[in-house]
Amino acid sequence: MLAKPVRIRDIRASIHTVSIDIPLIEGKVAGYGREEQKEFVVCEVVTDDGVSGFGLTGHFLAGAVVEALHRHFLPAVRGMDPRDSEAIHQTVLRKLNPRAMTGVISSALSCLDIACWDIAGKLAGRTVAQLLGGARSTVPAYCTFGFPQYDREQLAEAARLHVANGFSALKLVVAVDKKGWREDAARVRAVREAVGDGVDIMIDANYLFSPVEAKMLCRAIEDCDITWFEEPLHQNDARALADLRAHTAIPVAAGQMEGHRWRLRELVEKQAVDILQPNCCFCGGYTEARKAAHLAQAYNMPIANGGGWPIFNMHTMAGLSNGWIVEWHLGMVQAGQILFPDAPEPAGGMLAIPERPGLGLTIDRDALRDTRVAA
Repeated sequence: MLAKPVRIRDIRASIHTVSIDIPLIEGKVAGYGREEQKEFVVCEVVTDDGVSGFGLTGHFLAGAVVEALHRHFLPAVRGMDPRDSEAIHQTVLRKLNPRAMTGVISSALSCLDIACWDIAGKLAGRTVAQLLGGARSTVPAYCTFGFPQYDREQLAEAARLHVANGFSALKLVVAVDKKGWREDAARVRAVREAVGDGVDIMIDANYLFSPVEAKMLCRAIEDCDITWFEEPLHQNDARALADLRAHTAIPVAAGQMEGHRWRLRELVEKQAVDILQPNCCFCGGYTEARKAAHLAQAYNMPIANGGGWPIFNMHTMAGLSNGWIVEWHLGMVQAGQILFPDAPEPAGGMLAIPERPGLGLTIDRDALRDTRVAA
């Protein structure tokens, strides 16, 4: 007997903010990372039989994302079955986004889609990772620890701290220090000297370098055994990324905030990256991340989590056969744990998918209320 239909009844979206602790830094830091990362959007999708699921997206134009979900997305998808992910995406493309734009609409779709997969998992009694393919039940995690608030000595001390806590892969931010790429090179060397040769080190420029600056930094640190250079260039310029990749031995990774499969396809077709980084919280949810993963599979490429929010992206990395590693971003982890107190934590650098259906996360509604930003 076929399962009875379930219908989307409501979408409840809201803006939230938190304050976090950064190891070795006194006092709370507002937001969950860089200066502009103050807010994020939480979306709850409710069905006609009372089952609900949750999704999340980041800080980009948060108010517009909430408005889009309430005013435009809900009328378009109300009455649809949340398990019909292809039908929902086709409806959104046809009614709201026929020209495949990104930005607000991709962030809103990500929220909606993640929540729908959460519902689908709860109804099926399976995890989202299992619904995506169930390639594995645990995934490795790397710790994004290298906040710009650290001076060079603190950075080295923090690196040693996280290795002592079981991480064998670390990521630090570059391209934000006023002293430029030379200071970035010195900071990378400080971390490498602090942790030795047995630890992977990634660096992330968050789109902030020009091609010339990125080449200079690569030339200065190529002997530091960097695992990847993430989003080194302005606008994720695929042509310029391909040129950079051809001139450095450091693997290039990008794609975490590209809004759909066509932007990610450009990175692959231009041979601009070694590692593709679809992030379900920005690319259109699990439905779109799965397509990006299959695209990468066809080119024998791994996917890895950049852009944080590991308690959602762990399902992508665990579900797909070419999924690699999850970003344990200390700021986004704390934000997630405030809202979902039963979220898993890595042990020995490995993160286990919760043995509960859907996302395997339980929302703390008091925390949801207390972190909400007044409209």
